[in-house]
Amino acid sequence: MDKDIRRGSAEMTAAMLISGTIGWFVLMSGQPASGVVFWRCVFGAATLAALAAVFGLIDLRHLRMKVIILSALGGVAIVVNWLLLFAAYPRASISIATMVYNTQPFMLLGLGALFIGEKITASKLLWLSLSFAGMIAIVLAKPAGTYEPSDYLTGIALSLGAAFFYAIAALVTKLLKGTPPHLIALVQVITGAAMLAPFALVAPLPQGTLQWTLLLTVGVVHTGIMYILLYGAIQKLPTHMTGALSFIYPVAAILVDRIAFGHALQPVQIAGSVAILIAAAGTNLGWTLRPSSSSAKRPAEGSL
Repeated sequence: MDKDIRRGSAEMTAAMLISGTIGWFVLMSGQPASGVVFWRCVFGAATLAALAAVFGLIDLRHLRMKVIILSALGGVAIVVNWLLLFAAYPRASISIATMVYNTQPFMLLGLGALFIGEKITASKLLWLSLSFAGMIAIVLAKPAGTYEPSDYLTGIALSLGAAFFYAIAALVTKLLKGTPPHLIALVQVITGAAMLAPFALVAPLPQGTLQWTLLLTVGVVHTGIMYILLYGAIQKLPTHMTGALSFIYPVAAILVDRIAFGHALQPVQIAGSVAILIAAAGTNLGWTLRPSSSSAKRPAEGSL
């Protein structure tokens, strides 16, 4: 195996495993979603800036007004995405929120068709239908454990909202082709910190070493280091490998939820989750109803 492929695979795997643990840190911090996201942006921006400077990853010549404006708009979408997803965790569980969140490739599919003229094929419609069926199965399932039905449905709605805003951020990023992704991420988290500062700074500060350690970890590890690993992997790996390895994230989240909180998916929820993952894999990896030589040579688009 090529050295870059091996290194990229290791970086992508590490990034997805890190992402899969963030729910535990969010819930254990005991902070509201707005507080977690604010400190994530603050510590994440500092970490990204430091790492990018050390490794020479950012060329400020790319920092044109168009890049700043579009990156900031993407940053607003990313922040809303985090707020909604973190708010969904305690209502529907980390597992369910993460699985519903994985419908975002289909949100991006629809937005791409509406705004940048991307074609929706019969194969993509098939995967969209399968994902929708999985979504319905999860919605109709009774919430496990102590979750109230109303909270459960609210958590699902928040997760869908998070997926939608992630898709908006991804669409904006498509318009920034050629801009170093580390620079985009840095502008996004700086935007997030400025956006949430008026709300976070009037709220009580986190208390004790444990809360600060958890929030610092979310900012430094789950944001700064994770983004460096993720973008490093994307630059080294073919798109189909990036898409395939991205499924480590939901699997890791389900395992963390099971081990840390004892939340096990019910059979109907498992069936719905599997349907969503298969549909997302079909979209990300470019599976088609009638494989052709041209489609086999064309790399699939990744969900990240």
